[in-house]
Amino acid sequence: MARGQQKIQSQQKNAKNQAGQKKKQGHDQKAAAKAALIYTCTVCRTQMPDPKTFKQHFESKHPKTPLPPELADVQA
Repeated sequence: MARGQQKIQSQQKNAKNQAGQKKKQGHDQKAAAKAALIYTCTVCRTQMPDPKTFKQHFESKHPKTPLPPELADVQA
């Protein structure tokens, strides 16, 4: 009769472990990284995470193009 109780306990433990594994797999790094890229260069369509990086990119990669108005007040 002890085997029946052990089987039930083993099944419960396994179910708990499976639930823990699903929680760990819930975080998707690619999706999180893509969501962080919110600024898009109007010239080359490159995405950047913050306005400071965006301004640095624009000044170095597109020096002849006028600065977009949203970058005028950003400190680089």
